[in-house]
Amino acid sequence: MTTYNTNLAAEFYVLSMLHRLGADAALTLGNKKAVDIIVASENRTITTVEVKGLAKAYDWPADNIHNFLDSQHFYVLVCFEGKITDPLFPPSVWIIPSEKLSPFIKKYETRIVISRAKIKADGQQFLHKWSLITG
Repeated sequence: MTTYNTNLAAEFYVLSMLHRLGADAALTLGNKKAVDIIVASENRTITTVEVKGLAKAYDWPADNIHNFLDSQHFYVLVCFEGKITDPLFPPSVWIIPSEKLSPFIKKYETRIVISRAKIKADGQQFLHKWSLITG
């Protein structure tokens, strides 16, 4: 399983969940993009979603994250917990508004990540919190 396939699996999982919950959501196309999914609400508000997917329980790469202030932008962190090839095992998903993401960012000398340890310790209020996007 390649990183690209993991990201696609995560994006389609998130898109599927949003549709299951009644959202009007569309996947954006392209390989290097900041917005993966666009969600239109009934009152014509647009919400944007960036999906970060992992096959195993690691930190999420975050070198390309620059949006921490948009109240209509969300980061959806998907982890298949090492069982990406098992279709009966659901992934763990954290839905985090962009303005709440910065406490989970960890900067190293050569890279920036979203810390899985910090998310697990201090981000349980975002675990499977789809209603933050769907209302």
